[in-house]
Amino acid sequence: MAQDTASPSRTEPEIDPQLKRLATALIVGGIAVILDTTIVSVGLHELGASLDASVSTIQWFSTAYLLAMFVTIPLTGWAQARLGSKRLWILALTTFVLGSTLCATAWNAESLIAFRAVQGLGGGILMPLMTTILMQAARGRNTGRLMATVSLPAALGPILGPVLGGLILNVLSWQWLFLINLPLGIVGLVLAVRLLPADMPGRRVPLDAVGLLLASPGMVGVIYGLSQVGVVGGFGHPRVLAPLLVGLALLGGFTWWALRRGPQALIDIRLLRHRALAMSTTLLFLTGLALYGAMLLLPLYWQQVRGEDALGAGLLLVPQGIGALASRTVAGRLTDSIGGRWVAVTGFTVLTIATVPFALSSERTSTWFLMAMLLVRGFGLGAVIIPLMTGAFLGLERDEVPHASIITRVAQQIGGSFGTAVLAVILVSSVAGSASLHDLAGAFDVAFWWATGFTALAAVLALLLPRRKAPQP
Repeated sequence: MAQDTASPSRTEPEIDPQLKRLATALIVGGIAVILDTTIVSVGLHELGASLDASVSTIQWFSTAYLLAMFVTIPLTGWAQARLGSKRLWILALTTFVLGSTLCATAWNAESLIAFRAVQGLGGGILMPLMTTILMQAARGRNTGRLMATVSLPAALGPILGPVLGGLILNVLSWQWLFLINLPLGIVGLVLAVRLLPADMPGRRVPLDAVGLLLASPGMVGVIYGLSQVGVVGGFGHPRVLAPLLVGLALLGGFTWWALRRGPQALIDIRLLRHRALAMSTTLLFLTGLALYGAMLLLPLYWQQVRGEDALGAGLLLVPQGIGALASRTVAGRLTDSIGGRWVAVTGFTVLTIATVPFALSSERTSTWFLMAMLLVRGFGLGAVIIPLMTGAFLGLERDEVPHASIITRVAQQIGGSFGTAVLAVILVSSVAGSASLHDLAGAFDVAFWWATGFTALAAVLALLLPRRKAPQP
């Protein structure tokens, strides 16, 4: 294949200034979505107490957002073709800001859950659309460095989100967990109006109504079933099996339907015949598992084993975000110059090695040592995301990019939900019967060993990525 044999360019051209301005507008809008998720995650207990809601009720606060995202993610490609990138971006960001405002006015748990779903409808479109706009504008040039730029919100979220959330709850009321999105969203809207090119709608593809009725409920069923695993303590409960099996059946039906319709399908899954996209999608699933699954374990470890409060746990996780931030530029430049295979293999290997100390830790392991390992772990995470997201678009035509953006986003999000569910079950089963703090630390060790194994598997599979980048047009 061409991307396996082409030699890398000796020098990469500088990124076009107009492309930089475009990326800036996208980052400001996107960072509101990423920060919102990480800021609010530390405030669930406070929200439940303030709104007099039970744990089982307040968990719907996160679930409703996630389910709403999967209602709109499959629609992103069709909506972009109908409205144009700029109009759709402004519409989605406006919906997200409106949802944030409504959340701050919520009078009970039920209204907050409903308004959180409005946020999710906007956020579900924004994240795949951000990637699509940038990859289409780049036209195959400097994609590694551009992906490093557009991934800035994902790198900053774990650094700033938990700390900002903890500070807000210590100084202000819970409403400010959502009001903080307003200035970011408004600035993002102004920049979008001024800096995003006024593109015309693309090819007027009719809405694949059958595909929508299969794909969106299917994804929602799978995500909801996985979200219930940690609540009921296993995969065998009817609350898990019923939505999970129905969701998988609907997705199976969508696969059959989409293969028949090809480019006319809501999501053209025939694009997975491209090795680069297929392998990147598989690895993004495992990355979501390693990232989100471990993000379930790490705060709980600091709180339950080491006795930290929510703000303390958030501060202790900052080194991981700093590591991810630091490796972005290097990973982007290396991906542009030598291709993504060895960048991804190295990143997954670093990530695996840096997770092992947590699987060997006890309640007395040095906090400074574990923070240093989180810094290294973050460096590996940042190095992994760039080549995978860049490699997913190798060899694709412009009209195929929106479909690839949706496929990769879904893979990463479902991988995260699956990883969270699996590690939650492993942790719960290991914690059962723990009579001492030492036993509790041992239970976390078991879960961290599983997370290490998933990451090591990804390191091996990364060897199947294309060796070189595609030749530039």
